[in-house]
Amino acid sequence: MPTAPRPLPPHGFMLNLFKPGTYMYISSTPHLPFVSEEIAIYGPKAHQRIISKLNSGLGPLFYHERQITLEPLPETMLNEGEVSPVPDLILYDNETRQTPIIIEVCHTEGLKKDLKKVVQLTNEDNYGILESFVYDYTARQWFRYRKGDESVISASSFSEVLQLDLNEFL
Repeated sequence: MPTAPRPLPPHGFMLNLFKPGTYMYISSTPHLPFVSEEIAIYGPKAHQRIISKLNSGLGPLFYHERQITLEPLPETMLNEGEVSPVPDLILYDNETRQTPIIIEVCHTEGLKKDLKKVVQLTNEDNYGILESFVYDYTARQWFRYRKGDESVISASSFSEVLQLDLNEFL
């Protein structure tokens, strides 16, 4: 029985021979000829600016003032030993090797997806997440989900783990 023809890849892409069913972007940059679509990062300036402000506010509290015990790390894998989600900012406990807090930054169109993502990651029990935050930079609104909150998301920027209002850094 004949098989249906494969759809042609979008312009500027080619089939990824290493991972069937996916495409690779053909870059016009000579030193990066092939870039997998899976490593593409959504990073508008407004999005990155919020991550930068949070990191530059929390960083000194960890590195210099020692007021918090969790290290802020932007765009860091939750599990370095395998492919894992990469939240916009994690707060990592170097002693327990757990990530008690994750923060996602989004625009209003991505809010529903990011809320679902943080609830799922927090409920999974894989990374030690106790609190998850999503900041919608378009609406300038925070959302918090805490482990054990039965999927109830509150409009709050206050971290009970850190005893800090994250909105102070914006």
